[in-house]
Amino acid sequence: MIRRLSDYLGENRKYVFYCVFLVTGEVVSELLMPLLMAKIIDVGIPANDIGYIARIGLLMTVLGVIAIGFGIGNMRFSAYGSQGFAANLRQALFEKVLSFSFSNIDSFNSASLITRLTNDITQLQITLMMSLRMLLRAPLMLFFAVVIVLSINAHLSIIMFVALPLLAISLFLVMRSAERLFMALQQRLDALNQTIQENLIAIRVVKAFVREAHEKVKFKASNDALMNAAMRAGYLVSLMFPIMMLILSAATIAVIWFGGRMVAAGEMGTGELISFLSYLMMILFSAMMFTMVFILFARAKASAQRVLEVLDTQTAIVDPPSLAAEASEPIITRGGIEFRHVDFRYATGEGDNALSDIDFSVTPGELVAIVGGTGSGKSTLLNLVPRLYDVAAGQVLIDGTDVRDYRLETLRAAIGMVLQQNVLFSGTIRENLLWGNKDASQEEIERCAMAAQIHDFIIGSPEGYETMLGQGGVNVSGGQRQRLCIARAMLKRPRILILDDSTSAVDTATEARIRRSFQREFKHTTVLLVSQRISSVKDADTIIVLDDGRISGIGTHEALVSTNAIYREICLSQQERLAV
Repeated sequence: MIRRLSDYLGENRKYVFYCVFLVTGEVVSELLMPLLMAKIIDVGIPANDIGYIARIGLLMTVLGVIAIGFGIGNMRFSAYGSQGFAANLRQALFEKVLSFSFSNIDSFNSASLITRLTNDITQLQITLMMSLRMLLRAPLMLFFAVVIVLSINAHLSIIMFVALPLLAISLFLVMRSAERLFMALQQRLDALNQTIQENLIAIRVVKAFVREAHEKVKFKASNDALMNAAMRAGYLVSLMFPIMMLILSAATIAVIWFGGRMVAAGEMGTGELISFLSYLMMILFSAMMFTMVFILFARAKASAQRVLEVLDTQTAIVDPPSLAAEASEPIITRGGIEFRHVDFRYATGEGDNALSDIDFSVTPGELVAIVGGTGSGKSTLLNLVPRLYDVAAGQVLIDGTDVRDYRLETLRAAIGMVLQQNVLFSGTIRENLLWGNKDASQEEIERCAMAAQIHDFIIGSPEGYETMLGQGGVNVSGGQRQRLCIARAMLKRPRILILDDSTSAVDTATEARIRRSFQREFKHTTVLLVSQRISSVKDADTIIVLDDGRISGIGTHEALVSTNAIYREICLSQQERLAV
């Protein structure tokens, strides 16, 4: 796991080596200080040699300044290295999420992905920073201090070899439970973020249904669950510090007791005892550093598993491996579509099919409408054309080529989509429309806006095409949002245009004008249209009726009124004339 994550250090790997050098210099400087202090006490003071004391004191001051300089450098480079690591890992995780197909995204809820991109990576960044500051320092300090302590008094060192195993056992017992508790903590954070996200996105619905009190209770439950998980983890971690202080205090008392007797017996100098105590403190504090870092590791391990779970997820839909970078590839020139006995299910290998035995073809330039009841599979069928999902069986072909044999960029560049959920991004109206074609001229933008019947609204706004839109287009109406999305798709000039119930919030007169614009501007474009309105589909070249994931009928409006009971029922429910 550590090796996997270390790959994301990238160009920041040099800071790790800088930190190793700086920590080594800092440790050596600090380790010399007690030895020099012992010389002052055991040599300079008994001899009343002021010059000797001054020279040693000056040397200690220089070493102290050097240690401070090394410490500041270590803090600086550890911050650079950890922040750079976090930035690289966050970028890789975001790019991985963007590469996911819809089926991959269905496996992770959005709140969990946000937590992994933010909190989990922050935990890893903090752990790396503290490791560069303490985990490098602790073993160096421990090793050299142990060597010096043994050289000062081997018999008194037995106390140290009793204290250290006790600390190690305590650390092991804590670590055994910490990872499980920290994993539960991150999951509770996921749940809290999901509650927050749902309420921020659906705040209008919450207020419209006067559900503030219910949502407060729901948030309190998630918040309390997070607090309790954090407290359980905190309780466990907090046990370590009293245990460490108890062992540290007991070891100090034992050294003073036995060391004092040795000094009294003339077996050890006073300065040696003081330096021995200093080194013992260094050893035990190094062990405490280990403990703190390993507690961070316990939480970081839980975060690392969650981050790597995303990074290790195989993207379900990728470019065909048969297409080498230099090889010629199929392109879409006409826009003909064919479904050959297609089956589809959302959970591969589990559950019933969402679509079964879908078989039909669409001539280039044809307008095909798809109707059916809620849950009949209309949107699912449309999602198979640009490979937002892959079929479970059968084939979807465009211009006679299986969609799985196109590069994803080539395939989706030839398809314009207006989805059920109309999404706009924060930025100007112009910036949102340029998603369709980043190189479009102002004339092209205005032409598509006119065709989508949204130009008059735009120029009537105070800033025109530079009017700022809030996140999700919250400052425009549902109908305006739909028409902006239609204009964005039209600006793409696609060979295939997919409209998934994209005029449901538009009045019938405006919708009729948009349809006429399609006929004028996109007469050679293949259009797949889903609509709940018979008035929107009755003039289509072909109408496909879906029922429970199967084709119930295919034909023109007139033919289906006569032959298809489901279509006839839809017409009657909307009081449409059954013949034209």
